[in-house]
Amino acid sequence: MLKNKTIIVTGAASGIGAETAKTLKAQGATVIGVDLNQPDTPVDQFVKANLSDPASIDQAVAELPKGIDAICNIAGLPPTKDRAAVLKVNFLGLRDFTEKMIDKLNDNASIVNVASLAGLGWPEAGDQIKALITLRDFNAAEKLCEEQGVGQSDGRSYFLTKETLIVWTMMNRWTWRDRGIRMNCVSPGPVETPILPDFLETLGERAEEDAKVMDRPGQPTDIAPVIAFMCSDGSDWIRGANIPVDGGMYQHVMCEMHGHN
Repeated sequence: MLKNKTIIVTGAASGIGAETAKTLKAQGATVIGVDLNQPDTPVDQFVKANLSDPASIDQAVAELPKGIDAICNIAGLPPTKDRAAVLKVNFLGLRDFTEKMIDKLNDNASIVNVASLAGLGWPEAGDQIKALITLRDFNAAEKLCEEQGVGQSDGRSYFLTKETLIVWTMMNRWTWRDRGIRMNCVSPGPVETPILPDFLETLGERAEEDAKVMDRPGQPTDIAPVIAFMCSDGSDWIRGANIPVDGGMYQHVMCEMHGHN
């Protein structure tokens, strides 16, 4: 249970974020929603923030209290959105917000980044990932896309941000170990949320093939309990991990890739 814990949920107004806020509340947590839009799901406090804008992030951080026990980084844009905006919200803004919140976290706090099955190709994307991790200037996101061959119509911006988020999480496995602060990823597969049609539009035939393999699409209710567990004291010794919650799709892809089917 999460009684007496105060937890921030970014992207709390819809999809997995809304369901996570609901689940955390049900387990006794005080929940602070951070989003562009006011959540319909009841939260204890709402702070408006645009994660593509460093000034908005600064303002949100200033409004948020100290004594935070967990951050659930769930806000994100789908692959159909502008490529530079996807880079900003899904990684640059997430990182900026998280780093600026460290001083407001309690010792032994948990940071849970929601990545994606789309990030499984990170071992082959080294140069692009290094370029994005190095980037600190939000205004240079479009330039990075040009230099790294990140197209607008191919959804690559989304895949790159999720690959980078997984690697950044692994890199930070022990960054705040002196304070007991841990960081991990949860990677959902295809989930029925308002942005699912955006993925189907981008992935086309690949999405159809995935649908044939899976027993069913995921639901936010499949993902939120795992995020909640990662906020709990029971996950204390899980650090820098990427936890797939995808009906077995990650394992399916790995077996196919390495000839173990």
